[in-house]
Amino acid sequence: MAKAHILVVEDEPDILDLLQYNLEEEGFQVTTAVTGEDAVYKAMTLHPNLILLDLMLPGIDGFDVCRTLKGDHKTAGIPIIMITAKGEESDIISGLELGADDYITKPFRPKILIARVRSVLRRQSAAVNKDNAPKAIANLFIDPARVDVKVDNQSVSLTATEFHILNFLANHPGWVFTRSQIIDSIKGSDYPVTDRSVDVQIVGLRKKLGSAGHMIETVRGIGYRFREE
Repeated sequence: MAKAHILVVEDEPDILDLLQYNLEEEGFQVTTAVTGEDAVYKAMTLHPNLILLDLMLPGIDGFDVCRTLKGDHKTAGIPIIMITAKGEESDIISGLELGADDYITKPFRPKILIARVRSVLRRQSAAVNKDNAPKAIANLFIDPARVDVKVDNQSVSLTATEFHILNFLANHPGWVFTRSQIIDSIKGSDYPVTDRSVDVQIVGLRKKLGSAGHMIETVRGIGYRFREE
């Protein structure tokens, strides 16, 4: 965690310097941006582990930055902590609804900010580790780290898209996902995915899984879910 890369987006020089100094003192790698446009560019190209985002920025504001990054599959997974001077409930709610992970209001104590940063990074790391953990469900085995699937101890050859769909659903047994939510989860693999092609992928996936294919259930009028055992 100490070597995590953090993008700090803040247009007030004194606050920017304060943030950079305290983060670097804690061992973090820091990149800075002073405009919304620069923040989007650096997030897209550098893929930091976390973004500290001031809401009041010249050019496009922090809300639009958050909306843009959370709307792009390449950056949607980067956690964002909003920094707001107002501390108004409406601003906080708006930012959280756009996908921000946490917030802190100005003026803030550096130690509190560092604690918030570490907390969000820990949650992110735990989520990634959970998603990447091998899973054994009945006669189905999924190893995300090795992109390996077995049914009855026999390897199953899946495309990248099929694997992502299976792993996503298996990580949330019993949850019902729409086709759009499944598309969002895939994040740009080897197939141009649309609502219709999700159905095609599911049909092919069930066929390849054979006796384990029934674990992917159709919820009529909504989408799909992974069967809870």
